[in-house]
Amino acid sequence: MPVTVFPQTDASDATPIFEAAIAPRASERKRIACDSAAGPIRRVLIVDNDTPLAEFLAGELEQLRFSVDIVRDGEEALAALTKKNPYHLMILDLNLPKLDGLALIERVRPSHPRLPMMVLTARSRVEDKVAAFHTGADDCVTKPFALLELMARVHALMRRNSGAVANCSQVGDLTLNREERRVERNGRRIDLTPKEFAILDVMMRNAGHPVSRATLLNEVWNMSGEPSTNIVDVYMKYVRDKVDAPGEPRLTHTIRGFGYELREA
Repeated sequence: MPVTVFPQTDASDATPIFEAAIAPRASERKRIACDSAAGPIRRVLIVDNDTPLAEFLAGELEQLRFSVDIVRDGEEALAALTKKNPYHLMILDLNLPKLDGLALIERVRPSHPRLPMMVLTARSRVEDKVAAFHTGADDCVTKPFALLELMARVHALMRRNSGAVANCSQVGDLTLNREERRVERNGRRIDLTPKEFAILDVMMRNAGHPVSRATLLNEVWNMSGEPSTNIVDVYMKYVRDKVDAPGEPRLTHTIRGFGYELREA
């Protein structure tokens, strides 16, 4: 039975921050933590000026064998990310003092292209979520949220980021270099946003096979189920416009009613 947790403020204007399971089953906690326990300790940076929430999340993550640091604004986050020891995940709010969440992601992503970034936000508008993804976020969770689901999403991001994948893929004259985050077609450099790169990465890994919209939503945005918006189609159009330039044989193909396929012309 979930309980809604409120910030430490006057009860008359309190709004829920998150929903936490009172006592998650030991088996559920063990399943989420098993991969982390088997490998080296992972470092997480929480960027949130809501101290009670940040400290609660830190405590939960530390129980799952994560090492957690907390900073309260975007500028502190930038300073923390320049330290010698790298972070394996950043969890951030959008409403941050000094440097807001979107600006922070824009500043961090070019220098930390492989750092998973999870947004926690009270903003529920689709436009805000799309802006976060377009800027470079890997996942977006709306407050209030279920604690167990949040921990499962953290686990999924960490697992996906540590998976062994070949550095390069090629389909026809299109090449993708994951280490350098570089895409070229017949010698032409293709500049992609982080989400566009992630979509093309999934398509390259499944070249010659149809990829459903639901698969792209899960792999790129870490969201399950059928898309409730056209976000996959919008971003796929961005990728197609950049990959298939005028006069070049088409590599991206729409599978009507299902998804997309990348195959050699």
